[in-house]
Amino acid sequence: MTLRTIDSLGPLAGKRVVVRCDLNVPLRDGVITDDGRVRASVPTLAALVAQGARVIVVSHLGRPDGAPDPQYSLGPVATRLGELLDAPVGFAVDTVGPDAEAKVAALADGEVLVLENLRFNPGETSKNEAERTAFAGELAAFADAVVSDGFGVVHRKQASVYELEALRPSAAGLLIAAELDVLDRLTENPERPYTVVLGGSKVSDKLGVIAHLLPRVDALLIGGGMLFTFLAAQGHKVGSSLLEADQIDTVKGYLAEAALRGVDIVLPTDVVVAASFSGDAEHVVAPADAIEQTPFGAAGLGLDIGPDTAAEFANRIRGSKTVFWNGPMGVFELAPFAAGTRVVAAALTQVDGLSVVGGGDSAAAVRQLGFDDAQFGHISTGGGASLEFLEGKKLPGLEVLGWQ
Repeated sequence: MTLRTIDSLGPLAGKRVVVRCDLNVPLRDGVITDDGRVRASVPTLAALVAQGARVIVVSHLGRPDGAPDPQYSLGPVATRLGELLDAPVGFAVDTVGPDAEAKVAALADGEVLVLENLRFNPGETSKNEAERTAFAGELAAFADAVVSDGFGVVHRKQASVYELEALRPSAAGLLIAAELDVLDRLTENPERPYTVVLGGSKVSDKLGVIAHLLPRVDALLIGGGMLFTFLAAQGHKVGSSLLEADQIDTVKGYLAEAALRGVDIVLPTDVVVAASFSGDAEHVVAPADAIEQTPFGAAGLGLDIGPDTAAEFANRIRGSKTVFWNGPMGVFELAPFAAGTRVVAAALTQVDGLSVVGGGDSAAAVRQLGFDDAQFGHISTGGGASLEFLEGKKLPGLEVLGWQ
């Protein structure tokens, strides 16, 4: 089976369409600090509005633990969505309660309504299938059709992602279709040279991706906190840097497999080492094999790739035709340790081919560092979902839409 698209739902004028978006944006004091996921939802919503559908948007935000919590309200998101759609967007202060029922009933053709946070209801994320199905049934009562467009949650078997789509005619939105097109290009006959850049804190988060992509890539560049487990696997001391000692043997296996396959695993040659985890901590650049020879000794923390490594990574990236990047190169939130991530991001904007930023912290980093989404070939909205797809896993939120 192939992915069902919106066209498969037939004419939607006058129909009530529940759209499962991923509007899980960061909020600070009720203000959205990164609206990337809201902007990514607009094309599908605008297309449905243009057809004259009555659009009911549902999403989660944060982890409110199955009960209403004002700090996780979707109210600010509804306001921002109205600004982006340049049209009034209604907001129901509950999800399947009396306010939602009244406002859904009052919707006119081409109007948009956002319901309150799905996770205020314990049925959304319940481990019990019957509880999820019951909540999905309440949502389905609002719908003639369902459009699933929250790529960031398709790896979760949750009521609004899986059971709801099985209860009504359902299809993938434009965002999910675009995400799958890009991810398919990363796994099936990618244009070469093909380089994958992996960072972030833990090797264990990326084990499946490394295993699945090693036979497919030409080079694997390793930064972020995970680099220290690779250095340890080569016999180097890493001071007090983040280290997953239980993964050293696994990493040794990857290094050996890469050598057999002729894949370049490129590790940092220099590292920014700090006295402590702080933006104003004393820090120096040290060779990657001499971290404990800095003034900080065994207490030194590696918090970014060094300038020589950043330059080498940038050269490799610019010389590639396909690049996938997931995970910052250092603690980019602290200015002294953001340079490696900034250099890698800048190099991705210069790729003569497909450049993909793999969502999550990587997407947050490029925006925080001042880059525009349009400078990259694609910025994924689904960090975990992207990684699981690239691991070759089956994703329930896609399978229910016909994807095999």
